[in-house]
Amino acid sequence: MKTIFKKIIAYILRIESRLVIYKYKPKILAITGSVGKTSTKDAVYAILSKVSYVRKSEKSYNSEIGLPLTILGVANGWNNPLVWLRNIVKGFWLFLIPHKYPEWLVLEVGVGKPDDMHHTASWLKTDAVIITAIGDTPAHIEFFSSRKTLIEEKSKLIKTLKRDGLLILNVDDEDVRAMKNNSKHRTVTYGFKDGADILGSSDNISYDDTGIPKGIIFRIDEGGNSFPVIIEGVFGRNHVYASLGALALSLGLKLNMLSAVNALKNYDVSPGRMRLLRGINNSLIIDDTYNSSPFACESALKTLGAVESNGRKIAILGDMLELGRHTEEAHRNIGKIASENLSENTDVLIVVGPRAQAIKSGAIEAGMKEKNIFEFSNSHEVSVFIKTSIKNNDLILVKGSQGMRMERVVEAMILDQENREKLLVRQDEEWKKKK
Repeated sequence: MKTIFKKIIAYILRIESRLVIYKYKPKILAITGSVGKTSTKDAVYAILSKVSYVRKSEKSYNSEIGLPLTILGVANGWNNPLVWLRNIVKGFWLFLIPHKYPEWLVLEVGVGKPDDMHHTASWLKTDAVIITAIGDTPAHIEFFSSRKTLIEEKSKLIKTLKRDGLLILNVDDEDVRAMKNNSKHRTVTYGFKDGADILGSSDNISYDDTGIPKGIIFRIDEGGNSFPVIIEGVFGRNHVYASLGALALSLGLKLNMLSAVNALKNYDVSPGRMRLLRGINNSLIIDDTYNSSPFACESALKTLGAVESNGRKIAILGDMLELGRHTEEAHRNIGKIASENLSENTDVLIVVGPRAQAIKSGAIEAGMKEKNIFEFSNSHEVSVFIKTSIKNNDLILVKGSQGMRMERVVEAMILDQENREKLLVRQDEEWKKKK
């Protein structure tokens, strides 16, 4: 019954969304990829909102229901039929009565299983599309017959582009770069490889006067011009790539590049995406709890290894889900990477969940001492443990798939408890009711 109700709601909201787009004619940017969609969306919004009235997908509204929610500007009704009814009424009201409507819609498009792109976004007519990155073992690969079919599914978003639409591609990802060959659209590329239209280089972690890490700094080169880019409060190359993608869009839209760069300095990064948070006992937390995949987890661990710290480095890693036959190998490989980025004698690895046992095995195989590895069944257990285990100046990375609810671990450690609902992912009441 719930499935039928969901399909009916999705159909009605999609019809209303098409009517609203026809009436107000906003420009539409759609973003897809296996990693970096939300960070890229946030970076794009930071730049476009300086020059136009923009609406972006809330949280990760990237499904066949999520996109209409963004287009109509209404909230998720979860399991409340009255809220869904109110959303439908609001949708028709928006179409019938003139409202002030955004000039740009920045939409995140997710793919979890075959034909998702058709159901989610085939009805859109986009002005620009950004493809971020795929990675060797992408999230959701469990539901596809091969990596190739998953890539093909994501690339279908390009078919939604208008004839004069703009295609933005991450040139560092071989499979994304190859999509240029199958498109006749005007294309702008970004990345660290020579030939990228927006070329990144010299990315480093920035520190304040006391040596505390505060963000990232890198350089971009474009058409003979060079700009330094500073982003505070976040870590990781994923935010560098997100910024490069947003700046590639700026180039394609012929926006002022210096203004675009300045818009990124303190842009509003969504919770759970390599955000730097203050923790108890003068610790620092790298909160990357929104979701996890092998590519993203490897990147996060390398960032943890690169940060200079006076205290221990602790990696708390939960299961990576929906990897199918790649599960064992992917988790074992993450263990090896964790060992490479943690000190053999003093640093700590904490694994959470049944699949994460392979992370422990991989770390031990790579030389990490078993006494420095702790294992727990779920996020509740590790939350109790970590509160009494943090030492002064510890630097703690927390990451895991959405279903592992690793934000509970961050909640147990953050200093600013009053604002935890703003700082952490999945703080809706419906999420809190789930185990």
